[in-house]
Amino acid sequence: MSTRRKFIQSSLVGSAAVLAGKSLLGTDEIPYPVTKGNPVVISTWDFGKAANAEAWKVLSAGGRALDAVEAGVRVPEADESNQSVGYGGLPDRDGRVTLDACIMDELYNCGSVMCLEHIVHAISVARLVMEKTPHVVLVGDGALQFALANGFKKENLLTPSSEKAWKEWLKTSKYEPVMNIENKLYKKENDPMPGGINNHDTIGMVAMDTNGHLSGACTTSGMAYKMHGRVGDSPIIGAGLYVDNEIGAATSTGVGEEVIRIVGSHLVVELMRQGYKPETACKKAVERIISRSPEKAKKIQVGFLALNKKGEYGAYALQPGFTYSVKSGKEETIYKAKSIY
Repeated sequence: MSTRRKFIQSSLVGSAAVLAGKSLLGTDEIPYPVTKGNPVVISTWDFGKAANAEAWKVLSAGGRALDAVEAGVRVPEADESNQSVGYGGLPDRDGRVTLDACIMDELYNCGSVMCLEHIVHAISVARLVMEKTPHVVLVGDGALQFALANGFKKENLLTPSSEKAWKEWLKTSKYEPVMNIENKLYKKENDPMPGGINNHDTIGMVAMDTNGHLSGACTTSGMAYKMHGRVGDSPIIGAGLYVDNEIGAATSTGVGEEVIRIVGSHLVVELMRQGYKPETACKKAVERIISRSPEKAKKIQVGFLALNKKGEYGAYALQPGFTYSVKSGKEETIYKAKSIY
């Protein structure tokens, strides 16, 4: 009887704490309140600043977060100088540029394309998968056929500069993902800091509109010189992107295989559900990667970026060098994310 009585008493105390808006973990308040009238958009890397500016045109006019994130990430998709997103992306080891993208709205609707060739705006094809089909994912030739049937133009995505880089790589054909490669492939004379127009990685973007609704988008050409058919975390709902309109949204960047193994973006959102602030939730996800494979974690880069329903945002990475861009009615800023190492 004594044990049973203690259990009931502890349960009542726990329930009271939740009703009072406190997390049983003793962290922050549970982020259930809805913030309205204060739209915000955040995205990975310095080049996210230009993408955010485009998204802000939609948000500042009272538009839907879904429309904002699609419009935003279309900017780097069309940027020839960006060799890891859309047009101009570095090819796989066979010289083929294959794109991955996904999108998710506030109603759990989502769409994704994987290994899509010849189409610049993979994110817009992903949105049509979400809106026009009963499916979530289309891949390869099927995704291309769907895009062409819906009016997208077939184009050659392999630019002269990317083809030149691929042919140079063929001389050794050594595949070895380099930590923070996105922060090393840039021209210092053109860019004030790593992450600029000539220094880039997958773009992940999440936004909250004036009605307090969340949406997210993620798009990439994937790892350079990957095996043909390789797919990372970017187009996988729950890995590279996840949106829960009750709690928050998250996206990721870096070595996608490691993000997939922990279903990273979903993990970050669930940690926010438990009461953690965005930055702390991102940090704990990074720590999960370390606990799974401590030695590998020292040699790769993974970063997470998150936004909760209060409009609070934060990021965390394995290694120094990960940056993220923020745009709201109060600021337009590029931040350096904290890191474990």
